[in-house]
Amino acid sequence: MALILSALLFSLSSNLDNVVVGIAYGIKKIKIGIISNFIIAAITSTGTFLSMSLGIYISKFLPHTVANALGAGAIIVLGVYFISQSIIKLINNKKSKELALKDITDMIEYAEKSDLDNSGDINIKEALIVAFGLTFNNLGTGVAASITGVSIQFTVVFTFILSILTIILGEAVGNHVLGKVFGKYAPLISGILLIVLGIIEFLN
Repeated sequence: MALILSALLFSLSSNLDNVVVGIAYGIKKIKIGIISNFIIAAITSTGTFLSMSLGIYISKFLPHTVANALGAGAIIVLGVYFISQSIIKLINNKKSKELALKDITDMIEYAEKSDLDNSGDINIKEALIVAFGLTFNNLGTGVAASITGVSIQFTVVFTFILSILTIILGEAVGNHVLGKVFGKYAPLISGILLIVLGIIEFLN
């Protein structure tokens, strides 16, 4: 049960970015088709698998207690960083250069730029750009999570499923007040989830 909970928390945290992406595209009436959504899910899942595989490799050279403490500590630090940067951004209303810290305001601009041909939908090439951007932001947390022993199998499966569902959800609530509010605070929520995950893994 603990393995499933940890994998789910990590996957939820990493896929909150997808919700913001979906909301931004929904607001701009830019469609993310089934194939493009599948491509994004496949690439983010592959990136998660590769980063977690690296973490497992690193953990082989460390005593279990050291690896657990190191990985959990790194996850908590990343969570604190996400939260602090989100709060600073909310107070100062500054744009973030990092995709994982972009709120709905930044993402609307990102959504327009990523629709390279201005067709009103995201094609395969554009989906690849979005996918690699989302994947890059999750590499560090993937390594740290696997070092602590978070299940790579459960995490990859959850990441794939949640990636698809969160983008669909984001698009669906794009023009609703709830969607815009969530889009604003998603980076903050993501950081909180990472801290919770880090604490759980540290105590295991």
